[in-house]
Amino acid sequence: MGLEVEINDAIKTKLNPASFEVINESHLHAGHSGDDGSGESHWKIVLDAPDLAGKSRIARHRAVHDALGKDIIGRLHALAISFA
Repeated sequence: MGLEVEINDAIKTKLNPASFEVINESHLHAGHSGDDGSGESHWKIVLDAPDLAGKSRIARHRAVHDALGKDIIGRLHALAISFA
């Protein structure tokens, strides 16, 4: 199973989002520091999760990291998170 599928599954099942998008931005960083050649090093998540409304930005980011878990987070070089 690819990392994109794992990220999608984790977000969908653990954060109950109204909508979300997982974007692989690794190609934008090819050859840069942190590019491990896998094509799965740099990611962006755009998330609309009503359950996170009213929480601080730090609390929302922590919730996303917790949802992804240490296994997925450990395989990412960079993760950008924005909230709709």
